[in-house]
Amino acid sequence: MKELNDFIWETHGIHAGTENDHVKHGIDKLEDIIDIAIAAKNPSITFIIHSPRLTSYRYAAEKDTNLKFIRGNRSYINYPKRIAKLREKYNGRINIKYGIELEWMGADLGLQWSRSKIFQAEDADFVIGSVHFAPEGLPYDGSKEEAMKLLKIRGSLEAYWNGYFNEMIEMIENFGDMIQIIGHIDLPKLNADVPEVLQNFETSSHPLANKFRTLLEIIADRNLALDVNMAGDLKGVGVYPTQEILKRAFKLKIPVSIGTDTHDSKYYGLHYKKSLAYVYKAGYVHYVSYSKLIPEKRTIFDDHDLKIQYAILNKGIEMLNQRFTDINRRIIPDFSFGGTFKAFLEVYKNATGMGEYNAIRIRKGNKSITVSNEVPKIQRKNVRGLFSEHLDIPGVISSLFNSLASEGVNVETARLKSNHDGTAMAFLQIEDGGGDIENAIDFISGTDSEIFKKLTYIEHANLPDFYEEGVYLLEIDGVELKLLLHDKVILTKHNNAPGVLLVLLSALASKNINIIDLRLGKRNKVGYSAIAVNGDKNVINNLLSKLGDQYYEANLIEFHSL
Repeated sequence: MKELNDFIWETHGIHAGTENDHVKHGIDKLEDIIDIAIAAKNPSITFIIHSPRLTSYRYAAEKDTNLKFIRGNRSYINYPKRIAKLREKYNGRINIKYGIELEWMGADLGLQWSRSKIFQAEDADFVIGSVHFAPEGLPYDGSKEEAMKLLKIRGSLEAYWNGYFNEMIEMIENFGDMIQIIGHIDLPKLNADVPEVLQNFETSSHPLANKFRTLLEIIADRNLALDVNMAGDLKGVGVYPTQEILKRAFKLKIPVSIGTDTHDSKYYGLHYKKSLAYVYKAGYVHYVSYSKLIPEKRTIFDDHDLKIQYAILNKGIEMLNQRFTDINRRIIPDFSFGGTFKAFLEVYKNATGMGEYNAIRIRKGNKSITVSNEVPKIQRKNVRGLFSEHLDIPGVISSLFNSLASEGVNVETARLKSNHDGTAMAFLQIEDGGGDIENAIDFISGTDSEIFKKLTYIEHANLPDFYEEGVYLLEIDGVELKLLLHDKVILTKHNNAPGVLLVLLSALASKNINIIDLRLGKRNKVGYSAIAVNGDKNVINNLLSKLGDQYYEANLIEFHSL
């Protein structure tokens, strides 16, 4: 077996930074733990905070304080702003993720309460849904005495666990759309024995075993991940969940996320490698982490080349998912692998091959994205084209397209290259037939001479090689584009008619948004564009929402995974 990583991209990470707030729950300073992570040379750290609970849901230790408080409310509301400042402070030194552990407190007021807390969780990377409290107001993970009191109320060990599973199912049915991960699925084992029928749930015909099998199937059907949580191991009851549960989850193709669920900085980083060995034993060779609610695949192995391939896969998944609404992002895509990526065929048993085509294709519904880190080979063919040397400022490309469109000249595709000295180059491939390109050039030279240093039209031009090392978007929906990916990329699907793309380019120019690179493609009457840009995401998204009916799809893609 390959060597396992000694680091994990956590989800259920470290509870910290809640200050005192009347509750001694993860009060270590965020900065102190970040410094520990940087010293350990970890590429990322994950913080997690509980959503505040209704005051009626309190542990005995909290009731003993005799304070009528909402647990952690002030810290919770301030958390996103604090994380944002830390991301800015530590930018380039470490990736900081944060998530919410959403408390299930029933389908009435508790559900509305939880929805309100989601709105307060600005820019959270993920949300874990967890059941800690029974409807009777007693916790599963509090004191032994509280658990025994609940056990007495319910009358039997099977009824104790049956209630917990009912609450889990109710939670998923009511806010399955609000969460990505199911927290510690066998939490009650902390304070209560596991019934024999659950220890043998794979073969038992007992109603409780059947209910648990149903719970796992509901998780699979919802495309939710299962929390592999090391806190139980630290507390002496074993990892949440057991190996038997995890193996069943693997058969059901339920993805797993991993976390240490620590509440004290002295335990940060504990059991990283042990957790990977644990999921590997159940059959998993990768797990998921999250950025901005989008899943990322992570290899369990300490293999540099494999990590790079997973990073490329994650970029493709991010691009495809951001073309969908939040609900459809949950749908697990289909994959095809070719060339050096064919090793993934052993991981994704239902994937298809692409021969020696060195790429990853990710498909969902009628949409697909194809990515690769292989630098595209230049196609040696003669085309009609316009070469431009100009200032590298916003509005230049819009001006080119505007002048060409005014003379009836249609652009086939474009290639841009910054010289990193305040100037840039562009090559616009011109469609055959129609339009007066010489008039367009004269117009540009007369009106924008201070911007354009050189404009040259060549009837039989060789395609320029502007390609650099990096990850490339090769295709959208099978339409070739070959765009080098940057931090922000606009993807559009639109009516393939003169002037349509000009609407977008003009909108970007109006808000001083610079275009770094641009690729166009088409299939029959449908056009595609991939545009790398610099600019404020809120401004860009606002523009994209106003492009009109000619645009069937217009999305700003931002990359958060590493």
